[in-house]
Amino acid sequence: MHRLSRRALRCAATAAAATMLLGALAACGSDSTSSGTGRISLLLTDAPGDVKAAVVTISEIDLQGSGGTTVLMNTPVTTDLLSLANSTAQLVTAGRYAQLRFVVTGAYIEVENADGGTSIYASSPDYAGLPSGAVVAGALQMPSFGESGLKVDLPDGSVTIGSSEKILLVDFNVAQSFGQVAGASGQWVMHPVVKATDIQFSGGLTVQMTQDAALTMATLNSAPLTLDQFSAVITASDNSTKTLALTDAGNGVFQAQFQYLAPGTYTVNFTAPTGVSFTTNPTVPATATVTSGEVTTSAFTLTAASVAP
Repeated sequence: MHRLSRRALRCAATAAAATMLLGALAACGSDSTSSGTGRISLLLTDAPGDVKAAVVTISEIDLQGSGGTTVLMNTPVTTDLLSLANSTAQLVTAGRYAQLRFVVTGAYIEVENADGGTSIYASSPDYAGLPSGAVVAGALQMPSFGESGLKVDLPDGSVTIGSSEKILLVDFNVAQSFGQVAGASGQWVMHPVVKATDIQFSGGLTVQMTQDAALTMATLNSAPLTLDQFSAVITASDNSTKTLALTDAGNGVFQAQFQYLAPGTYTVNFTAPTGVSFTTNPTVPATATVTSGEVTTSAFTLTAASVAP
């Protein structure tokens, strides 16, 4: 099987944002005698490559231990691994687990051809995840992933979910996970290269903004600016960003609450409506450090805001 070569410049923009926070939905058994509940978050990411689209339908995600299986998700999700989105994490029973299992019931990839065009290879010609009007050029083989599932070994052989938040990065390397079958140009095979990495306990970051008491807000579209027209933007060390609108927290404080973040240093900034210039104290961009299992608060005061004529 021939592996795909990488062209990072072509896919870097989508790969930088390719994270999916998958929520744990229900609890069955585990092989631990510990009590209580905790949270586990799975960050699914990928490395860049020549694939223009890698769409999969994940019907179930399980945590497997010697004492049983915990179903994390059993509502099918169809998503492009190159442009994933965020959702929230739920509770999972505390315990020790050795393996993740992804049940993948369908998929297609769109790959670049030598002439500059693209071709689609799918697990089935009538796969429900195909775009409307798609022409399937050949088969995408998925050996038993819809039955026995895709198994992912956890860091150091197992992971323990206690009463706190746990976050795992599941790296689905798209560039190495799909290959053309040797001697059969019309067939591709899905042979995932997947690695799970423990990112410690996740944390949170609350970004707050208040208005300086001496500041009279500028007028935009015949109405004074308000703090809920601003958004907070945080940037991680890998240059991935998250943006949330500020909401009224009471007592003149407007805030954005970023949850389930990997520990580390983040750059904090704000965006305003088009044409609005502003300053804050402290000035932005600023930095904030997220600590495992803790929520960090980063507070700013809006000191000036003007609208371009």
